[in-house]
Amino acid sequence: MDVVVVESPAKAKTINKYLGSGYKVLASYGHVRDLPPKDGSVDPDSDFIMIWQVGDRSEGHLKAIAEAVRGAEHLYLATDPDREGEAISWHVQEVLRARKALDGVEVKRVVFHEVTKDAVLEALRNPRDLDQGLVEAYLARRALDYLVGFTLSPVLWRKLPGSRSAGRVQSVALRLVCEREAEVEVFRPQEYWTVHGAFTTASGATLTARLTHLEAKKLDRFDIASEEQATRAAETVRNAEFRVASIERKTVTRGPYPPFTTSTLQQEASRKLGFGAQRTMRTAQKLYEGMEIGGETVGLITYMRTDSVNMAQEAVHASRALIRSQFGPSYVPEHPNAYRNRSKNAQEAHEAIRPTDFSRTPAQLAHYLDSDGRRLYELVWKRALASQMARATLEQVAIDISSRDRMTTLRATGSVVLFDGFLKLYQEDRDDPADGDEDSRDRILPKVAENENMETGEVTPEQHFTKPPPRYTEASLVRKMEELGIGRPSTYASILSVLQERDYVRLEQRRFIPEDRGRVVTAFLSGFFNRYIQYNFTAELEDKLDSIAIGEIDWKGVLREFWGAFHEAVEGTKDLKISNVIDALDEDLGPHFFPPREDGTDSRVCKACGAGRLGLKLGRGGPFIGCSNYPECTYTRPLSIAGEGDDDAASTPRELGPHPDTGEIVSLRKGPFGFYVQLGEAQGKEKPKRVALPKSILPAEIELDTAVALLSLPREIGEHPEDGMMILAGLGRYGPYLKHGSAYTSLGPDDDVLSIGLNRAVAVISEKPARGGAAAPLREIGPHPEDGKPVNLYKGRYGPYVKHGRVNASLPKDMTQESITLDEAVALLTARAAKGGKGRSGAKKAPAKKAAKKAAKKAPAKKKKSPAKKPASTAGADA
Repeated sequence: MDVVVVESPAKAKTINKYLGSGYKVLASYGHVRDLPPKDGSVDPDSDFIMIWQVGDRSEGHLKAIAEAVRGAEHLYLATDPDREGEAISWHVQEVLRARKALDGVEVKRVVFHEVTKDAVLEALRNPRDLDQGLVEAYLARRALDYLVGFTLSPVLWRKLPGSRSAGRVQSVALRLVCEREAEVEVFRPQEYWTVHGAFTTASGATLTARLTHLEAKKLDRFDIASEEQATRAAETVRNAEFRVASIERKTVTRGPYPPFTTSTLQQEASRKLGFGAQRTMRTAQKLYEGMEIGGETVGLITYMRTDSVNMAQEAVHASRALIRSQFGPSYVPEHPNAYRNRSKNAQEAHEAIRPTDFSRTPAQLAHYLDSDGRRLYELVWKRALASQMARATLEQVAIDISSRDRMTTLRATGSVVLFDGFLKLYQEDRDDPADGDEDSRDRILPKVAENENMETGEVTPEQHFTKPPPRYTEASLVRKMEELGIGRPSTYASILSVLQERDYVRLEQRRFIPEDRGRVVTAFLSGFFNRYIQYNFTAELEDKLDSIAIGEIDWKGVLREFWGAFHEAVEGTKDLKISNVIDALDEDLGPHFFPPREDGTDSRVCKACGAGRLGLKLGRGGPFIGCSNYPECTYTRPLSIAGEGDDDAASTPRELGPHPDTGEIVSLRKGPFGFYVQLGEAQGKEKPKRVALPKSILPAEIELDTAVALLSLPREIGEHPEDGMMILAGLGRYGPYLKHGSAYTSLGPDDDVLSIGLNRAVAVISEKPARGGAAAPLREIGPHPEDGKPVNLYKGRYGPYVKHGRVNASLPKDMTQESITLDEAVALLTARAAKGGKGRSGAKKAPAKKAAKKAAKKAPAKKKKSPAKKPASTAGADA
């Protein structure tokens, strides 16, 4: 009997079927041990000794592997084919060796890039030893991340209260987002105009051209800078007679795009499908691990964490054969298309992301896959197939239309696809068109001849403004990180997730905007640890890790070099005064929080006392804005730009106007629990009507009609179509709600209490589970590998949890409901079941415990003994 260890239980189940009774395939469920989240797990004073700890969830899995290995001939470590997979195999081997479970057992490493029978059997025929270079690169990376996180984060907590953590790569990614936001804020749009003319040819066809030369001078972008200049230019065009001066034709070819790497898959899934990086990788993991199709369990795509653009020769041949049969021989290039990796550290031995079998078309798999899986598989299939298709051929045409005196010229551009080639199947999207990009490449122009007279039609001047650099999307941020050499394919999704979980950034309309907390952390690190968040420093460190992986340099030498300078920088902050930190932050972020006003007044002048100067302050809860005249002036506000949000606290109560029905004054006020609107004033003991502002309404933006609508709550929406009972919408202690009969239903963040209609209200009420009934799951994570029953994610009173059958398990704090995978959910449920009970609200108390509790109520009270003090836990940083 031979033992095979993989990471995922789903993969273990599949491979067990491939290998038969002579093998036992077990899952490690990901990493089996890690550095404990406390000081001392990496000891620089003892040559960077690393202390590892087996996780509670992993102990049972390791025991099962150790039990299976005893008496086995071979142990095949078949974890994922990347550096992280190599590290997991090393950990499993080290734990089993320490437990004396490997005596007489030959240990080998096998890798395969797709979960298919042929690939697995081929891997077992070609085993190898663990790659020590990859293991040492992992050890160096893990030590660096730990040392930065657990050394720098406490400095943040002491010197910058309210901060969450710092990390070797996350802090650099945060800096990218903050610097782009600073560019947006200082950007000042510049006005410019273009003039377009419509022309009719001798045959009656029409085309539109853009003014390029005026008074025989070629126009630059800002040469027409005002409406007056544009009007004069348009009049010049109207008064001239035109003919075709020249026609330029140029044939160009456009090559297909290479198959996906991890980063390009994340970018294109974001552009085309609207997927976040976590969603993309979760869906790709399912496609890689595969599903049962026609009685056989197969993986549908190759391994999805890769930076290679190579495809195996058999895959290239299969794709070319399919192209020939589906599109014809003209779409197959004479020689296979070959691609070179742009990433200098790409692992060439890996494959690009491609279908395991090109003959499995998206249409054939549609009824086996969920919506996300279907759309992502189609994207991978089309991109990989198109990468081996012929180049597209286009004819680009430029027609210059000039006045008879050659003083005025307009140009029309367009193109014609002569042969569509790969464009027949696939075209890549773009993140952000260039500012002023008037893309007319797809415009087809009518046939004209040189010197042909053109009849002038409508002439239109158009106003434009330059645009600020676009904020990063997930796609463009991943691309930027890849360009700079920051992080690696397997880390991009987790980096973006951590930044959002720490409330350092937020996504608005799929664009990253830094939170003020994130900007303050970046300003602090830039001021006192600038070297360690420099892009080139982080990229050079990644290069060194790659050099370790191929055995060129010593991993502990890299750690010693890094730690010496880094430790010195940290020690240098011990005597740093809070006033120094405040001054540095105020200098860096002052232009952000106190921008110049259009009327020329100083936005730093305190609105409360009129004499003090507003600036950044530090308190127990973190940074805030306060007045320099403290304690005489106690004005404060949360971090916000002057004139936004809570800045109105200084000027409340603020009259919004008279109520249209009663004439009483409606005002905005601020109380101890936040902002509210009030109708009239108190009359004796009778309090005026007040309604708290919902979170979706900013105090600075509220107007009279919105305030009146809030004061009219609860409002009648309409009668329920099933029972005729009135449905009401209102605001309560816990936020907006719907009331139907005596039942209340909370409204989610996407529903507006002031505008929700009857149809939507009925739908929201119907989605609420009946009393005693089961709540609807947030999503189905996948089938449990043991019985195929669904593992679902739910939102509970105390946070998200997973459920399988009658077993519930809460999500730990370091795991989000968006990122949890099936393997992680199964591991949580297994650990919960091992402890006994159902967990959470579904757990039943044992009869003995119930009886004991009942008896305790009747028994006389006894004096309680003081419990022994438990040792305080050490808070760890998220590196």
